[in-house]
Amino acid sequence: MIEVRDIVKEYVNGKETTRVLRGVGFRIEKGEFVAIMGPSGSGKSTLMHILGALDTATSGTYLLDEQDVSSLKADELARIRRSKIGFVFQSFHLLPRATVLRNVALPLVYAGMGRGEREQRAAQALMDAGLDASRHNHLSNQLSGGQMQRVAIARALVNDPAIILADEPTGNLDSKTGDLVLETFQDLHRQGRTVILITHEPYVAEHAERILVIRDGELVEDRKGRGGTLKTKTAV
Repeated sequence: MIEVRDIVKEYVNGKETTRVLRGVGFRIEKGEFVAIMGPSGSGKSTLMHILGALDTATSGTYLLDEQDVSSLKADELARIRRSKIGFVFQSFHLLPRATVLRNVALPLVYAGMGRGEREQRAAQALMDAGLDASRHNHLSNQLSGGQMQRVAIARALVNDPAIILADEPTGNLDSKTGDLVLETFQDLHRQGRTVILITHEPYVAEHAERILVIRDGELVEDRKGRGGTLKTKTAV
């Protein structure tokens, strides 16, 4: 599904050039759950932006479903983001005075889908993300942090993207609630979805089945995670 070859990213400020990524390369197959882990300044966020078609590499190749994303123009990158990638962010980015169902259905409004179909798809996405129907008509600001992140996950799912790309999704949550959100990602992986998790925390990364470690702009380790062996039974 994903292949990056010798990805380099540089930022130029006047006469000074900073190389953030230094020839990174790897493959991610369809249905994998992969964590990209590294400390602040390692280049993992820059790599996330490239994988999410939010930015392009200075050099190298990024193939998504055999399409060379690294050569696409801005409007073509926007199409890739809409159709193939679902984003989950640390800060949720929900509309506080809109219902849970409306928050999730919003991307489908922009896609021109009729109300009945988009509400049906939003409800299914919420169920897939682990939030039952009793919460669907709550306002998003009436939910706990863990529930809000599940709504954000459902919104990422509603367009049925090929990839779920999660950037520090437990960063604003306490450890118990964070475990529940990570278990949601594990459930999505078990359903056959491709999940890429960006984190600086080894414990969070261990919830994936595979861990790519980035340090000083280079891929320094590619190893197995503990995957489905980390679980919790506490409800949120």
